[in-house]
Amino acid sequence: MAVMLNDYLKNKYGSKIYKVSINAGFTCPNRDGTLDDRGCIFCSGLGSGDFAESSSMSVTDQIEAGKKRVASKIGEGNRYIAYFQAFTNTYAPVEHLRSLYMEAINHPDIEILSIATRPDCLSSDVLSLLSEINKIKPVWVELGLQTIHETSAKYIRRGYPLNVYDKAVKDLRAIDIETIVHVILGLPDETKEDMLKTVEYVANSGVQGIKLQLLHVLKGTDLAKDFAAGKFDCLTLDEYVDIVKDAVSLLPKDMVIHRMTGDGDKKLLIAPLWSGNKKLVLNTLNKTLSLNGSV
Repeated sequence: MAVMLNDYLKNKYGSKIYKVSINAGFTCPNRDGTLDDRGCIFCSGLGSGDFAESSSMSVTDQIEAGKKRVASKIGEGNRYIAYFQAFTNTYAPVEHLRSLYMEAINHPDIEILSIATRPDCLSSDVLSLLSEINKIKPVWVELGLQTIHETSAKYIRRGYPLNVYDKAVKDLRAIDIETIVHVILGLPDETKEDMLKTVEYVANSGVQGIKLQLLHVLKGTDLAKDFAAGKFDCLTLDEYVDIVKDAVSLLPKDMVIHRMTGDGDKKLLIAPLWSGNKKLVLNTLNKTLSLNGSV
């Protein structure tokens, strides 16, 4: 089986490393009118940064606030991943990106810089910057692919064709950037076979990590309107676990599984409501995949 993130970090860095989510005040070509002004159909008003700190805070202050959030659970003296999570985190002038990224990696407790972005937002100057920083501290880039199926991609308003993803992976690997891909399981009208084809494509695309994300229906999204209109049903817990089990079997043994589920903000979550019980979901996944609590 592929490697779970916690095991990968312990083997490579000697200990568990914790993420702190950062909202650097970015937007997205799907929101600023370049491609669309509505965002992806599933995306909340915070651009998937529902658990990040306020963008009005400096990067350093957000890191410190993130550390305090988890201090009661993990104690002091830990190392962290600075996760630029909200919206598209390479979608800005390169000097602005440099300032933000350098502030993050100059923090003494930050071990890794992780950047969530779109495959169509990796210009040559951004790639040069990432390569430069990767020589100082490790850089991960997380690409939002979600699906390889064009019908689904159009429905969710992804805004780019599959060959753009292929080029982004090639460019990132050429500069030795560890690349992680987000896949959504449970998109409307996708069969289990469709979802597994996406996972298999990612598994064979040359990336180092994958995030398997359950489709959440959140308040205020266009997806919520379609759900209310009865246009699709969400996966049950049993269906989801069955898909994840088969998806994991398709992954190379050296691929890192960064996520097998996901947290929708309970204040925004419409469906599936079972996903709000994180303990239940993780225990079910652990039991089914014999992971001994390492999801």
